[in-house]
Amino acid sequence: MNILVYSLVFFPMAAGLLCYAIGRINKNKRDIFADIVTGITLGLSLLLLIQTAVSQASGTIVTIPYVCGMGLHFTIDGFRAVYGTVASFMWFMSTLFSREYFTHYRNRNRYYLFLLLTLGATEGVFLSADLYTTFIFFEIMSFTSYVWVAQDERKESLRAAATYLAVAVIGGLAMLMGIFLLYDVTGTLFFNDLTGAYLTYGLLSSRSYDGTQLLAAGLCLLFGFGAKAGAFPLHIWLPKAHPVAPAPASALLSGILTKAGMYGILILTAYIFLGDAAWGSLILVIGVCTMVIGAVLALFSVDLKRTLACSSVSQIGFILVGVGISGLLTTARAVTGDAAADGLTAIRGNLLHMVNHSLIKLVLFMAAGVIYMNVHKLNLNDIRGFGRKKPLLNGIFLMGALGIGGVPLWNGYISKTLIHESIVGCTEWLQNAADTSLTAAYLTPVPYLNADVMKAVEWIFLISGGLTVAYMTKLYVAIFIEKNSDETVQDKFDALKGTYMNKVSAFSLTLSAALLPLMGFLPHVVMDRIADLGQSFMMAYDTPGIVPFLSRPQGSYEEIAYLSMENIKGAAISLGIGALVYLIIVRLWLMKDGRYVNRWHRYLDLENTVYRPLLLKILPFLSGVICRVLDCFVDTVVVLLRKTVYRDSKLPRELPEGTPLTHLAACIAACFRRIGDLIFRRKHSEDVDYDHKYALFHEEWSENTAMITRSMSFGLLLFCIGLLAMVGYLFVMDIF
Repeated sequence: MNILVYSLVFFPMAAGLLCYAIGRINKNKRDIFADIVTGITLGLSLLLLIQTAVSQASGTIVTIPYVCGMGLHFTIDGFRAVYGTVASFMWFMSTLFSREYFTHYRNRNRYYLFLLLTLGATEGVFLSADLYTTFIFFEIMSFTSYVWVAQDERKESLRAAATYLAVAVIGGLAMLMGIFLLYDVTGTLFFNDLTGAYLTYGLLSSRSYDGTQLLAAGLCLLFGFGAKAGAFPLHIWLPKAHPVAPAPASALLSGILTKAGMYGILILTAYIFLGDAAWGSLILVIGVCTMVIGAVLALFSVDLKRTLACSSVSQIGFILVGVGISGLLTTARAVTGDAAADGLTAIRGNLLHMVNHSLIKLVLFMAAGVIYMNVHKLNLNDIRGFGRKKPLLNGIFLMGALGIGGVPLWNGYISKTLIHESIVGCTEWLQNAADTSLTAAYLTPVPYLNADVMKAVEWIFLISGGLTVAYMTKLYVAIFIEKNSDETVQDKFDALKGTYMNKVSAFSLTLSAALLPLMGFLPHVVMDRIADLGQSFMMAYDTPGIVPFLSRPQGSYEEIAYLSMENIKGAAISLGIGALVYLIIVRLWLMKDGRYVNRWHRYLDLENTVYRPLLLKILPFLSGVICRVLDCFVDTVVVLLRKTVYRDSKLPRELPEGTPLTHLAACIAACFRRIGDLIFRRKHSEDVDYDHKYALFHEEWSENTAMITRSMSFGLLLFCIGLLAMVGYLFVMDIF
């Protein structure tokens, strides 16, 4: 087990360096080597998944001591094994597709290096056993994936990459601050040791400042993880990065790297803030906003990959809604002991939707990559009609569209049904249990949470599902049904037929797409077993006192009849809303003269309207004003004191320039000058004003000294000298 964990994390990273060296010699061998590395990683993750499923063993900590001071700690359970396998599968498929996609790209060697480095870092995140290890690999993953966005080095790519890096760095700094605050309160960063931390140090603690500090730590960590997940209002990098990043990289950014952020949010909700209704409701609110805003952005977009990127924002919102509901119900059961507060359905739903969204976006982004590598355009008006007479690409894209749209018999329908059922269950629980004293005390921090609000959340959920159907219908109709407005362009599209992708790319896309209906057709065989494996990570509790779900007797979970009329009704409502939105809004308003138009006003762009002005103009200006005021205030106080309390005494005689030392040096120099004139009998000696000369030298030396002593370099130098002196002192004391 230990060797498998080490191999999953460090084997791809080491192989990435070797892959780069091979690429310097032979490009074809490099591509084959990258395929082999990702294939081996997939095999290792499958082996680990099988071992975990068969033995049901979990919780063993694998440690690499002394690394970065605190050491690295990994563990394995069903959820980690599942997501490690999903990540390695997506990497393998993307690497196979990359060979053809990058045929005409520059800097392919660099791409493969950072592709494999990011794979190892991502596996490190999902296998981490403590927040310190999570943070280290999280930051590695952020910096290595930055190269993907900036791959083609165009102006728009570098700008999007800068946005992505800024969000990642600011989020990472917030995470680090949260880790400091959390460790100061709890003394540990291990997930299992942090279970119920808010109950222990917050609600049930006699020291209120511990709870406040823990909440501050949680908000900092939520900021960092939410930035990577693409949660509102930190979603701005997704719509910017995906259109410019290569399609295989976009599939991984959307499908896996966002789930690394969700991984952290799950830890916060299911471990640290177990028992806090306010936290669960906060995640629910963020999820609702993210779900709606992402869907609206996708509906207005006329760029294929931007639409899919905004769709990712919306689907992350669906998952966050499930996480919020599971946080509310699971912690309600842990605190109140109410058996009706069953968050297990939500837990299984958000787990499965994470997996489903990863696989669906792999299919959709690779299909978008096939279009881009043939047309080199992404605007719907330019690629319109490309998919006509291409049945294989049509079927592949359709699988992804049906899956993400939540159509019955596809995988997305299963997970969305579970999340919808959990919302309905939460509504019923709030209606039936609101008058009990324990429940009332539990809901005191969130008085606005009631059955009516939860009913509104359900309708927002269904409408967002309808918007998903509408924008995916818009993409499908534009690419595969409508004809291009230019008949010459359409003839070129039709002439491609079987030459638009090679057999390796076709294999990777077909295999990925085939999983989506398979999972939907066999939900109890495939989906329920994935949920059974992963649900223990999310800490589903059964009784007060924080008893793990695994203590329940097997078979106590009641299977849901996914194709019952009640569940199909929810999907039918979303499909009906989607049809109306497409026919009324898309066809009548978002099209003009037969062309798709973008009616999303540029002033609604959060990055350009709010974040960039705030960070690059407003905050620097305000900081400068504050610093100038403080600087003037200090100077004013000093002058006032010198004029009143500490009056300056007049010097008996002030030199016109220089100092007494420069004046003395000038006298000595003049004396030596006269002696020299007498010795060498110089009749026409040059008259030099040594007072002025040495005064200027002294003034220049003083200015240079002041500049040096005020510099950061001088301060760091003194710090290093002091540090070396302290180390030397400790070394000598240790010897004697």
